Amino acid sequence: MLKIGWSLRRWCAVVALAMSAAAPAAAALVKGADVSWVSQQESAGYSFYNASGAKTDPFVLLKNLGANTIRLRVWVNPSGGWCNGADTLYKAKRAVAQGQKIMLTFHYSDSWADPGQQTKPAAWASHTLTQLQADVYSHTQGILSYMKSNGVTVDYVQVGNEINSGMLWPQGQASGSNFSGLVSLINNGYTATKAVFPNAKVVLHLANGYNNTVFRWFFDGMKANGAKYDVIGLSHYPTASNWSSLNAQLSTNMADMVSRYGKPVIVAETGMDWQQAGAAKAMLADVMTRLTALGSNGLGVLYWEPQAYPGWQGYTWG
Repeated sequence: MLKIGWSLRRWCAVVALAMSAAAPAAAALVKGADVSWVSQQESAGYSFYNASGAKTDPFVLLKNLGANTIRLRVWVNPSGGWCNGADTLYKAKRAVAQGQKIMLTFHYSDSWADPGQQTKPAAWASHTLTQLQADVYSHTQGILSYMKSNGVTVDYVQVGNEINSGMLWPQGQASGSNFSGLVSLINNGYTATKAVFPNAKVVLHLANGYNNTVFRWFFDGMKANGAKYDVIGLSHYPTASNWSSLNAQLSTNMADMVSRYGKPVIVAETGMDWQQAGAAKAMLADVMTRLTALGSNGLGVLYWEPQAYPGWQGYTWG
């Protein structure tokens, strides 16, 4: 039986330090983790342990470590079933049982979607833009209704994942001043979300949260084309050598997003090399201080797959 606990304890230490550095608004902050891999890890024989060495349900462990929000990715028809509707519900119900809020991240793909790949699901491969608009609505509404009918309230919904260059390529690709196709897809995801959970916050999420030029280009395009959303999400993956400068750029970008578009911001993903624990603590404490400086417009931060240590599926930034 494989034991994993150290990375979650480190995550606790990181958050505890960050909270002490940002005490005035700490209670209002999202302090979360994306743990979408956890059911697959458990199926592979992984167990999780607290600081005393006691085997502990990972969602209980996360709650005890201060996590108040759980982020889960959703794929359309994934190989093996991991991150499909049923697997997502299984994890979401475990989080809800611990009083944690839920953020769902719709990739609109059968596997990973990020700036380098936004592949349509196989079942949608030949669909036109008009058909994809209906697909996005149906998939989003269907998953959210499935959650709701099973007692899960979804608090945040990401329409797409790291959509710097759009999603559902090529129909939803963004380039130059061409955003109309992408916005039509986003707005169908937004409308589907509000039909099921009117109070859920719809997040548009980009990678490289330090890059103000890209964020301005993208969200200017959103504004010009009438995109509907509530929150701007950012990914932030600095290294031990550049985190200080990238945090400063992230902070400048977040403040600009709030000022320019009137939207709150959330660091939807962050992480750092697990072998750089000291730098990771300092980085995250600083990020949370910068978030609290934004007041109610700095919603919080979610660490990406902290339980993945020591290199689950090759990932070493947990």
